[in-house]
Amino acid sequence: MAISAQDVKRLREQTGAGMMDCKRALVDSGGDLAAAERRLKEMGLSAAAKRSGRATNEGRIFATVNGTAAILELSSETDFVARNDQFMALGEQLVAEVAAESPQAPTDKMQQLITAAIGRIKENIALRRFHSVAIEDGDTVAHYLHGEGNIGALVKLHASDASLAAHARVTETAFDLALHVAAYAPPFLTQDNVTEEYLSEQESIFRKQAEALDKPAKVVEGIVKGKLRKHLQEICLVEQEFVKDQKLSVKQLVAGLGKELGADVQIVDYVYYKVGEEAPAAS
Repeated sequence: MAISAQDVKRLREQTGAGMMDCKRALVDSGGDLAAAERRLKEMGLSAAAKRSGRATNEGRIFATVNGTAAILELSSETDFVARNDQFMALGEQLVAEVAAESPQAPTDKMQQLITAAIGRIKENIALRRFHSVAIEDGDTVAHYLHGEGNIGALVKLHASDASLAAHARVTETAFDLALHVAAYAPPFLTQDNVTEEYLSEQESIFRKQAEALDKPAKVVEGIVKGKLRKHLQEICLVEQEFVKDQKLSVKQLVAGLGKELGADVQIVDYVYYKVGEEAPAAS
């Protein structure tokens, strides 16, 4: 059967295999692109298949706010590719797809985009993780990407007066808080989000440290409570010292904004991503 040059070119872009191998696979598969791609992989001729086992320890974070907010980590083998224009274009396409569809797992379209990029760039690429954040009335979401995208953060604020969602002071504060999350990587939003298991483990550690001081039991209890209180201030976003003004806690900053605007304003969600690491938490 006749195989078009366009189909051969498309299969080559998706797999990185040679032109003649692509044409032969298409002929053998009756012109079915998906079947031809599978055949090339089975024959070990697909560059994407050959590269799929390579470690992807580098990469970049991408984020967008467009109706729905989304953040995504795309991994590569080298930092050189992470700065490649084609790699960055792929990341922008993928994060836009996450914002548009809010998928729970990579879609066929996303997988096809990645496979095609592997064929062009000649290096393994992996979609490591992604997350979407719904934006409803009264919500303001901002994102911040640090440096060359090695760290990214989203922060979602909610105002009791929905008309304030686009207020300059609210959008400015949301961005500053996204920058804060990127800088401090808080594991928890509030003390209510800290698990009992985690609290118990930390209390046990602090107790052993205090008991080693050979102090009376009452003093030991005071030391443990003080250490636990300070630790919670360090790991909970709303309790942390605000990155731009350490005289204020994040909670005080947001409360002051609400008072200024005459409405209740709260941080209701956040996401922190760092290339190669699991996020400490999302609220």
